[in-house]
Amino acid sequence: MTVLVDTSVWSLSLRKDGPANHPAVKKLQSLLVDAQNIVLIGIILQEILQGFTHEGTFSKVTTYFDAFPLLPLSRNDFVAAAKLRRQAAAQGLTLSTPDCQIAAAAIQHHCHLLTTDKDFSHLAEVVPLQLA
Repeated sequence: MTVLVDTSVWSLSLRKDGPANHPAVKKLQSLLVDAQNIVLIGIILQEILQGFTHEGTFSKVTTYFDAFPLLPLSRNDFVAAAKLRRQAAAQGLTLSTPDCQIAAAAIQHHCHLLTTDKDFSHLAEVVPLQLA
């Protein structure tokens, strides 16, 4: 199983005072221990890294995330994200552009999405988004 891990989970896992006691963090830890295929997309990597203000921490975390491949997003992925946003809006769901990119990438690349963001739970009720 390939798992796209959302920024919300990484943020809880990389807190200064240690990982949060949250089911999604425990799931991520389990995936890491079991050497599951964990992937990212560019916007998630950017969101994670831009939260670190200290250069040493930024460099350390950047190096850590080198271990996780980035899904190669194509024009079709962005078109799918736009369609997904339109489809969600028709169902009364308002999603951000990054969230649409994340969901579309997970769907298009046959990944499960590990997230704490409830918007994705609502979206999974109307599109074939698989949550981890």
